[in-house]
Amino acid sequence: MRAGALEAVLSPAIGGSLTGLALDGVDLLRKAPEGTTDPLAMACFPLVPYANRIADGRFTVDGEDYWLPRNFGDHPHSIHGVGWQTNWTAKTTAADHVLMVHDHGGDAGWPWRYRAQQEVRLTPAQLSLSLSLFNESDRPMPAGLGFHPYFAADKETMLHFAADTVWLSSPDMLPQDEAPADMLGDWSSAARVSGDSLIDNVYGGWDGTATVQRGDGIGMRISAVGAQWLHVYRPPGAAFFCLEPVSHMPDAINRGGMTMLDPGDTASLHMIIAIDKSDQALPKSGGIA
Repeated sequence: MRAGALEAVLSPAIGGSLTGLALDGVDLLRKAPEGTTDPLAMACFPLVPYANRIADGRFTVDGEDYWLPRNFGDHPHSIHGVGWQTNWTAKTTAADHVLMVHDHGGDAGWPWRYRAQQEVRLTPAQLSLSLSLFNESDRPMPAGLGFHPYFAADKETMLHFAADTVWLSSPDMLPQDEAPADMLGDWSSAARVSGDSLIDNVYGGWDGTATVQRGDGIGMRISAVGAQWLHVYRPPGAAFFCLEPVSHMPDAINRGGMTMLDPGDTASLHMIIAIDKSDQALPKSGGIA
């Protein structure tokens, strides 16, 4: 897909993913290696029908117990839903617009039938992603959505967003203790993204926007509708980080925080990555996360 100087590359067969997003040939999202089929190596993938982790893959709905397979190697929890490990079908393709569909008939990975749609639109100034989830089963279904973009970052990249709290994680990466939002970095005043510690935490009370300013002068404004939470993943020393707009916190299905979608109803989430090449996208700060 191309619009002006902005180019996006998609791979429906690998989890309905983006393999790259670039401006004038400069990567905005981490570019997937040539020939890879690993969804975790993609530039961005959708999270459906739930986001992040379900503890041990176990939960109860309407008095019935479910146990999902662990779908991430030896990781102890089920993670990121079904869509990211599934072949999507491109139903509409154009130079600046693609519609992808993923139909799930219900199985051990997720007992409910659903249809997911992902619409990708490109303009010279922004990438727009819209994700919807339609409950095709005959009973209410837990429903969660999100996006998992990997933003390319240099050592000068700054991040700015507002939230109320951050959840500190247990050793097996489940939310454990709620803390002030500036515990891992004062993102409300803009802080440098690079660091030597792992951040893999969810922020509550997110206002739906975040701003990234890179050392090369490229700025991005990320906005989302339908996402009350922002999950931040920053591996130590990596040349990327993730800002994941999600509709619920990790393990929400076991904590009373998951939406129940009635048969025939639809849930949706929208994310926009808008490009700003000026150096005024962020307030200036020397804060280090």
